[in-house]
Amino acid sequence: QVQLVESGGGLVQAGDSLRLSCAASGRTFTIYAMGWFRQAPGKEREFVAGISRSGGSTSYADSVKGRFTVSIDNPKNTVYLQMNSLKAEDTAVYYCAADRRLRVGRTRDEYAFWGQGTQVTVSS
Repeated sequence: QVQLVESGGGLVQAGDSLRLSCAASGRTFTIYAMGWFRQAPGKEREFVAGISRSGGSTSYADSVKGRFTVSIDNPKNTVYLQMNSLKAEDTAVYYCAADRRLRVGRTRDEYAFWGQGTQVTVSS
């Protein structure tokens, strides 16, 4: 099994930046892809960004492309989501996810392991 713990959420103003972290533990050597999803109140959980274990493959939702950057620190078993130019519509609970399949997925079904989430609130 793999355990994921997110941190770094908080309350910021529109235009500010925030960096989320996701620390993985357990059988992390089995993981190929890690991703970030978010869920706003009353909405479906949606893909935000994903990255391969090597860092060589990344994927972003169109709504965050150019503003968010996903990265990975393998020695620390940690993946980051740097969020710049935040908007009110970025407000959501952000979840970290991981999977063993050899691709960076963009849907919930493609990730087997999930963290508990961290709240990000952007005030306008």
